[in-house]
Amino acid sequence: VVAITYHMVLILVLATLGTPLLAQPDLEDLRRRADEGYVRAQYNLALMYDTGQGVPEDNTEAVRWYRKAADQGNVRAQNNLGVMYDAGEGVPEDNTEAVRWYRMAAEQGDASAQYNLGVMFDTGEGVPEDDTAAVRWYREAGEQGDVRALH
Repeated sequence: VVAITYHMVLILVLATLGTPLLAQPDLEDLRRRADEGYVRAQYNLALMYDTGQGVPEDNTEAVRWYRKAADQGNVRAQNNLGVMYDAGEGVPEDNTEAVRWYRMAAEQGDASAQYNLGVMFDTGEGVPEDDTAAVRWYREAGEQGDVRALH
């Protein structure tokens, strides 16, 4: 719920800043590099599809590329994939799967994932409600400067 709001804010910021459409050769190069397994290219392509920056918005493609990057250990992709499952964007809504991806990124120190995992424990979505676990993850996120965790 709150994690989704953060995701929407990110999308609005990117949309407001605006990104010109990529020239076809640049997009082809990014896709080629993503297909070759370059994790950063996979993540960037996922983010582009997620936000509709440089390509038409396509949540299914965003999930596909987030998953490839997440499977290679990219913590931002892991968190964003959790958000996609949490919101049911590009995949059926699945809070248990969202928690799995949030936890994976949170345990590697990603503050957004720590906050998102805290929300899941706080609300009992995808996991049994657990105030102690929620506070732990909020605290970890807050110690890294995630101001959402301080409220």
